[in-house]
Amino acid sequence: MFKKFDEKDHVSGVTQLKSSVQKGIRTKLLEQFPHLDDCMNQILPKKENLRVMRCHDHIEIIVGASGELLFFKQREGPYFPTLRLLHKYPFICPWEQVDRGAIRFVLSGANIMCPGLTSPGAKMTPVPKNSVVAIMAEGKEHALAVGLTSISTEEIAKVNKGIGVENIHYLNDGLWQMKPVK
Repeated sequence: MFKKFDEKDHVSGVTQLKSSVQKGIRTKLLEQFPHLDDCMNQILPKKENLRVMRCHDHIEIIVGASGELLFFKQREGPYFPTLRLLHKYPFICPWEQVDRGAIRFVLSGANIMCPGLTSPGAKMTPVPKNSVVAIMAEGKEHALAVGLTSISTEEIAKVNKGIGVENIHYLNDGLWQMKPVK
């Protein structure tokens, strides 16, 4: 999604959100990420104004008051935390850990294959299909990527073939390279 993303070419505008829209976004985020309950006021303070950055391909990025990129979504899909936010709050979403052999492929934007999630060194958190997950790596402290499960983890273990998690946003892609919005 953000492999060849460039701020100058892909961003079409930044709009300040009304408080009612902000409240709706906060509600959706809490629904989708129940672990955010304790720190929601740190991430999205009620008194500060949020902005939304609209990009090509129907991508919307939520920008905090400090200009930090927080969450993004495409069309009516789920919200995804940015990796910078995920590094600050690693408990936001469930983790799927890949083995060492998959690291370079994940960092180049490849989807995570089922064998990379079931081999020794890999660990899976049970989640259903279409769940937002953090992609961790064996022996690493921070997330490498944010993905969306193509099939449930139960099926990943059973089938052990094909794409298990779709790589949405990874370290050093276009979104990672973006500077905070003024």
